[in-house]
Amino acid sequence: MEYGWWLASRASGLVALALITLSVTLGLAMAGRVSREPKLRRAMLSVHEYAALAGLIAIAVHAITLLGDKFLKPGPVGILVPFQMDHAPVYTGLGIIAAYLAAALGLSFYARRRIGTKRWRSLHKATILVYVLAVAHTLGAGSDAGTPWLRAQLVLTGAPVLFLLVMRMLPAAKVSGGASAGPPGSAPSQAPRSARSRPSPTA
Repeated sequence: MEYGWWLASRASGLVALALITLSVTLGLAMAGRVSREPKLRRAMLSVHEYAALAGLIAIAVHAITLLGDKFLKPGPVGILVPFQMDHAPVYTGLGIIAAYLAAALGLSFYARRRIGTKRWRSLHKATILVYVLAVAHTLGAGSDAGTPWLRAQLVLTGAPVLFLLVMRMLPAAKVSGGASAGPPGSAPSQAPRSARSRPSPTA
């Protein structure tokens, strides 16, 4: 039974990571407007929401079942307070921070009207940190960190996240690049008056 607690915690941790990855991937896809089809976007939003909620449940199971592990013996403090567990304290601490951040950002969806949609969207961008911290926790503290199958899974699932994140950031980079002013003393453009009111995108 003692071995069973470890297996339960190990399995629920892997499930939590998979659900977080799915939720973050769908969130980035929707933010990047991968599809403008209303039905598909509604379906993606539903899966994104339920994956996030299921991920929170898996995180809770992952932490609670650790209490039964007679080898680690983390105790309530070890699973609730970052960097207090004897086993890989830095990486377990990152996992605890990721759990709190996931709960705060995931549940904030239901309070977005109170905090304001614009502010909520700004806060929700930090969801990518949950994924990064969860991966760091898995690699640093997970018992399967050195196995080829887990590393292959992280690469295969991490590649779409990285791609979508870069695509999400590219438009902002182009806008900021286009809005930069020219060097002091540069000659004014000979463009029409309507175009002189703002810098050229190629400036």
